[in-house]
This record gives sequence, structure tokens and C-alpha cells, in this order.
Amino acid sequence: MDTAGELKHVRVRRQLQELVASTLRPGDALLGERQLEEQFGVSRITVRRAISDLVQDGALVRIKGKGTFVSHGLVRSTLHLASFNEDMRAAGYEPSTRVINAAVAVPPAAAAEHLGLAEGDEAYQVRRLRLANGAPVSVDESWLPPGALPGLLSEDLTGSLYRVLAASGHPVQHAEQTVEASAAPEETAVLLEIEPGAPVLLFRRRSFTGQDDPGTPIEYSISTYRSDRYQVSMRLALA
Repeated sequence: MDTAGELKHVRVRRQLQELVASTLRPGDALLGERQLEEQFGVSRITVRRAISDLVQDGALVRIKGKGTFVSHGLVRSTLHLASFNEDMRAAGYEPSTRVINAAVAVPPAAAAEHLGLAEGDEAYQVRRLRLANGAPVSVDESWLPPGALPGLLSEDLTGSLYRVLAASGHPVQHAEQTVEASAAPEETAVLLEIEPGAPVLLFRRRSFTGQDDPGTPIEYSISTYRSDRYQVSMRLALA
């Protein structure tokens, strides 16, 4: 593309940023491409490139079949051991939690194996919707051993679960975690306010308590994050 085209694209991107900042709020829909094309007096290609850049920057988000909307913001987190609340506050967001389910149930095989449970044994299941500044960010499902935490379900589970574990004498000392790309199942998509099958980040974490190595298993969690509202960063160094 020639220099003039590049300058035009930069100008439109700036105008869109000003439009978002001055007249729109998080969750509001952006004008259609045809309207923006007429308003800014540029081609559809220029409008699309400017929008794509703002989507990549996290300022806008595209929802298939619905349009383009002002983003609620992108939480950037480094890989480290912290509760959701600590992570959000460190990123400048106000965290909140809605408990979806807290009960006794038979855990999936991976959770049972981590917690040292026999086939058919029950565990605590705590499923929660986590929000940042009121916007859904993740659905967290935690499995915990009833024997070590007899009063867990009577605790306030809208705060930090790690804080509850610490107060019960079982602070999380270390964890093993994997992250992978996935597609949102329908029930989770409804909670996260995204389309079923939309890309999400899937975290599986095995947490341990106690000072001994490797420690005592205390939690197995599966967290599903909106990929347009959460980003993982890491710092690497040569060995």
C-alpha cells in the first residue's frame, strides 16, 4: 500500500479511537462499515483495516453474526501463582464473583486422580463466574477434597478461594498448570456472553499444600477464559 493509503488508515484508526472514547461505552455496538465509510469518506478496505487493528489491540471485539463492539478491556497477566482477585487488581480491574454451583459430586477422572480419590468417591465442586469491572472473564471449576475441608460449602465463596484454603490451614504452596486453546461449549459460552464455539483459553491447574515436595494435593481446577478479554504474557531468558 502506498504512503497516502497508510496515512489515511492511521487517520481513520485515530478517529475511531476518539469515537469510542467520547461517545461509546464498553459493550456498545460500533457503527456498520458502510456508515463509517460514508462518515470518514474512505474506502471499505481502509475502514476494515482500522477496525482490525483496534480488534487486535483489544479496543474492539467482533462477535460473529452480531457485529463489532467496544471491548470491556483486555486483562494482561504474567504466568504466576495468584488468585483471580489478586490478578485482576494487579491489572487495575475490580474483581467480582458469582457462584454458579457449590455441591458434592463425583469429579472427573483427572481431578479424582490428582486428589487421590477412588473411583466413585465424591469431592466438592465449586463452579464460579469471575468478572472484571462487571464484565465476565472466566468460568472456574474447582474440585477439592471434603476430608481436608469439611466446612468449605458454608464459607463465602464469592471471594478468594485461596484465602479460604489458607484460613483452613491448607494454603496453596505451588501448582502445576497447562494452558491450551479451545472452543467454548454452549453452557460456558452463555455465561461468558460469547458465541458457542468461540475461541477461549483453557487452564488446568493442579494445586498443592504443605512444605514437603511435592506436597499434598488440595485442588484441581479448570478455568475457561474469554480470549478477547484475557492475555497471558511471560518473560523468557536464555538458560
